[in-house]
Amino acid sequence: MALVFVAILIALVLSHYLPEAWRLRNFGWLQTWQTQTAQPGNAPLGLALAIGIPVLACALVQWSLRGHLFGLPSLLFAIAVLFYCLGPRELEHDVATVDHASDSDARFAAAQVLRDDDAAPPLAFAASPLIDATFAAALRRVFGVLFWFMVAGAFGALLYRVAQVCARARDASEMQREMAQRFVAALDWLPAHLIALALALAADFDAVFKAWYDYHAEPSRTWFTLDPGFLSAVGHASVDADVGEIGADSHDPLVALDDAMTLVRRALIVWVAILALIVIAGWWS
Repeated sequence: MALVFVAILIALVLSHYLPEAWRLRNFGWLQTWQTQTAQPGNAPLGLALAIGIPVLACALVQWSLRGHLFGLPSLLFAIAVLFYCLGPRELEHDVATVDHASDSDARFAAAQVLRDDDAAPPLAFAASPLIDATFAAALRRVFGVLFWFMVAGAFGALLYRVAQVCARARDASEMQREMAQRFVAALDWLPAHLIALALALAADFDAVFKAWYDYHAEPSRTWFTLDPGFLSAVGHASVDADVGEIGADSHDPLVALDDAMTLVRRALIVWVAILALIVIAGWWS
């Protein structure tokens, strides 16, 4: 666990201070591989091959490096894979670009990179969609990758990112893309709940819990549906409570965007702090 903690810290620092490194996180090879493994009339097999082979290769490398040179090769491999799977863009840098834009047209253009999918409709420059986009990007760029890295190491981080890429592949069949999206929703479910818990600790617990409860209490939903959409409701409640404390206008797009980013940062600090406590407890025991 100590190596996991060190790898996460180094990867996050590198990602923060090398924001242009997103250009290195190119998964074009995966889209080509997904096309080559497509099985007409057998979408499950095609998706299993597209996701399974690269992830299995990563798992074999991860396993083969264990126990050598005091764990240094394993650490370096873990850092490289985690850094590659984060993002691809650095969220805080993208939010800062929106803040520093010279006019409304530039802000609108800068906000478009907050979308998960370039083929999605343009993101309106308004408080509500910006909050949604920020928390969705935080889950899929950072928290989802970190969670599965903590669970399974480099293998887990690559599994999460490969599934995300396959879920947005335009060359894949509609059935294969839908299956990948359901798989991604399952992968997102636990980390999204842990983000909500971190927000409850870092923001307003009552507001977060009420938003989470009200979302799941709606007649069309169940408590265990693999739907991370509750994160949007929790994010809005957190921003409203946080902005309300300082008397600012939560409907102002820039105020809402900046506060959402602040809350994401706090949630990440909570995650890292809890992981640090787990490592310290392991050393103590």
